[in-house]
Amino acid sequence: MTNRLLQDEELRIDTLDSFDVFGTEPEAELDEIARLAAQVCGVEAAVIALVGATRVWFKSRIGIHIAEARRERSPFDEAIAADGVYQVIDSLRDPHFGSRGIMLDGKNFRFFAGSPLIAPNGSCIGCIAVLSQNAHVLKPEESNALETIADQIMVRLELNMRIQLMESESRVRHRVESALTVERNFVSAVLDTAGALVVVMDTAGRVVRFNRACEAISGYETGAIVGRYLWETLIPVEDRAEARASFERIRNGEFPVAFENRWLAHNGDIRLIQWMATALLDTQNTKSNEVAFIIATGIDVTLQREAEETLKKSEARYRQLIESSLGMVFTHTLDGKLLSLNTYGAQGLGYSVHEMLGRSLVDFIPQEERSAFEAYLRTMREAGEAQGTMTMLHRNGQKMFIAYRNRRVAGDGSEAYALGFGVDITEKVRTEERLSALTQQSNSILESVGDGIFGMDLQGRATIINPAAAEMLGYRPEELLGSDVHALIHHSYADGSPYPVAECRMTNVVRERTPVRVSTEIFWRKDGTSIPVEYVACPIMKDGVPTGIVVAFTDTTERRALDRMKDEFISTVSHELRTPLTSMRASLGLIASGALAARPEKQKQMLEIAIGNTDRLVALVNDILELERIGSGKAELHYTMSSAEDLMKRAAGLLTGTASKAGIEFRFDAEQVDVWADPDRILQTLTNLLSNAIKFSPRGGVIFLKARLLSPDEAQLEVHDSGRGIPEDKLESIFERFQQVDASDSRAMGGTGLGLAICRSIVSQHGGRIWAESTLGKGASFFFTLPTRPSQHLS
Repeated sequence: MTNRLLQDEELRIDTLDSFDVFGTEPEAELDEIARLAAQVCGVEAAVIALVGATRVWFKSRIGIHIAEARRERSPFDEAIAADGVYQVIDSLRDPHFGSRGIMLDGKNFRFFAGSPLIAPNGSCIGCIAVLSQNAHVLKPEESNALETIADQIMVRLELNMRIQLMESESRVRHRVESALTVERNFVSAVLDTAGALVVVMDTAGRVVRFNRACEAISGYETGAIVGRYLWETLIPVEDRAEARASFERIRNGEFPVAFENRWLAHNGDIRLIQWMATALLDTQNTKSNEVAFIIATGIDVTLQREAEETLKKSEARYRQLIESSLGMVFTHTLDGKLLSLNTYGAQGLGYSVHEMLGRSLVDFIPQEERSAFEAYLRTMREAGEAQGTMTMLHRNGQKMFIAYRNRRVAGDGSEAYALGFGVDITEKVRTEERLSALTQQSNSILESVGDGIFGMDLQGRATIINPAAAEMLGYRPEELLGSDVHALIHHSYADGSPYPVAECRMTNVVRERTPVRVSTEIFWRKDGTSIPVEYVACPIMKDGVPTGIVVAFTDTTERRALDRMKDEFISTVSHELRTPLTSMRASLGLIASGALAARPEKQKQMLEIAIGNTDRLVALVNDILELERIGSGKAELHYTMSSAEDLMKRAAGLLTGTASKAGIEFRFDAEQVDVWADPDRILQTLTNLLSNAIKFSPRGGVIFLKARLLSPDEAQLEVHDSGRGIPEDKLESIFERFQQVDASDSRAMGGTGLGLAICRSIVSQHGGRIWAESTLGKGASFFFTLPTRPSQHLS
């Protein structure tokens, strides 16, 4: 609903409320009008409906017994928004009302017609509606009659409203006149019974009213004062000039005004009176706005001032004691004005006592802390006691922190004030801030380190844990805090057997009081799995007594895997080196012993074996060095746009001699494909793949080299042979170091088992993928992808 519609609806509801008809008794005249509407329109039911915010109230109803209904989705809501008569000829056919039609009073009405009730301000407050359980349509004369009836209903409602207003105004006028009469009767009684002094003077300064409280304080009767000037009878001679000047200021428009003066009582006593004076204007002459009378109300503060003086004397007696205090001792009014302060307190803020007395404490409060100071003053006024820390400013601008405990004090007849005692805790606060900063720094370090760190109390419960530790253990930090660490993550050995807490090396550091390093244990994760860890547990000592334990640990899963890989690599390399070396040693040994001196052809054979194994060792070492260079990133790529077909033909050309000896033929099927790559490295990859294909292809076989585009950004190269094929479980492992389909291939076919590993490293360095597909007995296909154009991921 728009703001305009909301405003119109608010005006409509306000207009409806102004008629004051809700909850009123039925009116026979309106009932007759409703009955007339039903008869004129030839239907069995009629209502005068007043539409509120959420409900429709039936002021008069014919053929319907309920007094109200919901407004939402009702035809009354539509009727008040219509211009003229709103009709629903057959509600069962009207999609707005659905298959049940218009439900009222348990009846299903099919026909509805409503003429809005328009108030003089244009707001529609309801409608006169006629209903029938049969489908119906109003004739033009019936529709006009319904509008006329709606006008007559509004005339009746407006007449009722005006009658109610007249009766209400009459009652109000009667009450006002009665109240004025009562007020006149009570004014005199109030003035005479009031505890305050009340004096009324005319514009010349003559007393026209002098209440009984004034008589009691002054000792004069009203008759002796009325008609005389106040300063001639009650004001001491030395104060009369000031009294006349105060009167003139009030008469000239400077009011209201508060002041104190002295009265000279009939018995000669001096009374100190505190006054609040103002002027009563001449209400009969609104244009002149002249002062008609001056009225002053006062209280006798003689005893109060005497008490204040007594308090000051009492403070003087205790000042010696206060001045010797090593804290800030002070008093202030309940609005913050400083009444007293010891020298130690003033010097602590860089001032003298004289410089601070009489000033508001807020002058010594930083701007950003003043709202807190106002809250402190409210607490003192309301609760009478407050304690906490107040931030104050030293003369040099430095913030000082004062711990205080203050109490409201009220002597007999004296004004309440606050008595306070404060201690300078600035150094303590500064130390706590430094400690907080160190703690935050420590927490930041704990959160940033990759190792897991947790602390325990002497009972083995976790007191602190960093995010890395929680993540490695599969918990949220809050799940671990307060838990028994041993029972949660250290309860069993790796084989599942229980790990007694008495044997726990983490908790035993408390007894041994020395750090311990352990690298052969496991921690259990939340999901029930375990991780191998290396940890250092240290006792936390204070004054030679252990207060807790801190443990730092590392997940050694990857390190152990690397160790295994290293061991396997060394074992494999040792084996690959030992085999050719053994053969070389045997061949050269036979030659060196002279056993083959008479058989030169055998010597030549032994030398060829030694040379072959030497070449194999050189190839092995070169391949190992090549893998290391690629893996360490030392092998830089020199990208250029190259033809895939050209690269494949160059690689085949390098192996033409080997292929011819094996009776192998190369065939090419390359699209116009260019790749963005280092041509030397791709040539090395293709040469390795072709070399393997030649080794494992039968004589007379064919090797296919293909290239095609996978997308505008990626090309695929393929080398397919017609050899024996590769088992499915070996399709991935053959790309690992020293892995071949059959261990005997190294001896029968030659090679180091590193060629495919080198191929994968080169392709990966280009951002591509390499894989193999094969069916046993039908050859194998090796695929790899390369980018076809530079991207932001390639240099």
